[in-house]
Amino acid sequence: MKRTRAQESRAAIERMYITMRHLFTRGSYKPMGISGESLVSALMVLSPEIYGTVTDPEKLELDGLLYVMERLPRGIEECRFVRLISREGYETSHLQPLVPAKRKRNCYRLDEQVMYVEMTRGRSDIYDILTHLTFLYIESRKILRNSTDPKGKISQNWIMLEELVKKEASGETFEKEAASAYLSHLIGRTYEETIAAVDKFEKSANSNSLFSIVYHMGRLALDESAKNLDREISFSATLRERVGHHVYGELWARRIKLVLDEHQLIKRPIHVISANLHSVLNTIYAPQLLGVKDYESLEKIVMDISVKAKGNKGKAIYDYALKHGFIDLPDESGTNIGAQIIDTALLEKDELIPGIKLPKEKEKRPVFVVMDYAFGEQAYECFDELLKPFKGSNKDIPLNVVSTSIMGKAGILYGGKGDLMIPNSHIFEGTADNYPFKNELKKSDFEGYGLGVYQGSMITVLGTSLQNRDILTYFMESSWNAVGLEMEGAHYQKAIQSASKIRRSIRPNVKVLYAYYASDNPLETGSTLASGALGMEGVRPTYLITYKILEKLFK
Repeated sequence: MKRTRAQESRAAIERMYITMRHLFTRGSYKPMGISGESLVSALMVLSPEIYGTVTDPEKLELDGLLYVMERLPRGIEECRFVRLISREGYETSHLQPLVPAKRKRNCYRLDEQVMYVEMTRGRSDIYDILTHLTFLYIESRKILRNSTDPKGKISQNWIMLEELVKKEASGETFEKEAASAYLSHLIGRTYEETIAAVDKFEKSANSNSLFSIVYHMGRLALDESAKNLDREISFSATLRERVGHHVYGELWARRIKLVLDEHQLIKRPIHVISANLHSVLNTIYAPQLLGVKDYESLEKIVMDISVKAKGNKGKAIYDYALKHGFIDLPDESGTNIGAQIIDTALLEKDELIPGIKLPKEKEKRPVFVVMDYAFGEQAYECFDELLKPFKGSNKDIPLNVVSTSIMGKAGILYGGKGDLMIPNSHIFEGTADNYPFKNELKKSDFEGYGLGVYQGSMITVLGTSLQNRDILTYFMESSWNAVGLEMEGAHYQKAIQSASKIRRSIRPNVKVLYAYYASDNPLETGSTLASGALGMEGVRPTYLITYKILEKLFK
């Protein structure tokens, strides 16, 4: 039987993950060596949507390249050696940490050739960065091919680019249009496409110029080909020892429980919400401070905050919150997941949000534990540790967790950016694991607000950068009835089910609420994650979901 493209793609994902686990265990590999070739060939078979023209032998994928560079440390394209490390004390050194704009992690440039990258978010984070690096190495080969003739002679376009990059590095002016003309030949793109891409890279706060990136990617590929100066990716012994042992999740969860215990909140009704770190804060405290009467009034206030409009109330709400039960817990553990605690017993008004009354007895009023978005398998690590009993000085104290709510960003398969997905199950890609559950939120809760709402199963993928049209179409059109894809749902649900149904560390009838808003549509050309940030399109669904979670829990 001939295999379908979807089957071939799923096999390629499996090959990539098996290979990455093997290389991680081994400790190091050469991306362009035999071990690295298996990753390259699997990624080429897969041809993910986010990497666009990665399989084209000449054309550089420009949107995908910008997407990757904003998630990797600035200057990584210049380094022959990339070492993935755990948190190993470099934060106390004099080395200046480099923090990528779109993926918060500390990175350290040791010298011209060596970059250290801290990995504290678990396996998903490691697989994610290895996939991005593999993409960079594939693209560097194209630059090498476009820079030399069949006999290996360096082209004039490459020589001119090298001169221009030297001028740029020394701060000299150069003719951008002429430079773009030379560059267009090296990246296999039209002059018009090249100029547009150069402008995009100039606007990125995290990446170097496209001229510099292409030059240094090509230079390393040339050195490897002509001088046998191999590139290498390695993993520190400490990182290999710590991964999978919840080291950072345990530190993160213990700090939250210590604060709950210190403020005598640990036995109060607790509602855990995984969301961003502004929507719950503003949704609860804007009505307290500003007398907001309904959701529409709240939306106007938060839109002004989001665009940083003159006279917006963002700082006033935050300062007010700090005096009325709000505790901010910026991350200190290495998880890069900030947290907040909200004690509603200290609210001035008896309403949580307009129309929702709080219990008169202060000891019965809810406590919210809000956590920022986790990343992939990290969701299990952190939730699993958070839902365990607090180890007090004399005995273990179980948390009185009443509900767990997950608001997340996800890729949508039917609608567009900003639309909503209400899941009734999570299917873990590449495994036989599936997690049906009773979602307290319903499609009907969100209808009538001008947003598309879709209900069905969500696919928890092994990596958003490993999905292609064939796999996604299969999940959408088959009996799996998938409406979207994300990276954390199955991991959250695994932790919730083990804590409530097996370990019994929280009540077995804990309420579960899930809702996602669409950050992209990977099946729609020009709407993948590489097409840019969601921007203001994300504000409305974020606050609508937050409002509905609070309404559903207490109405």
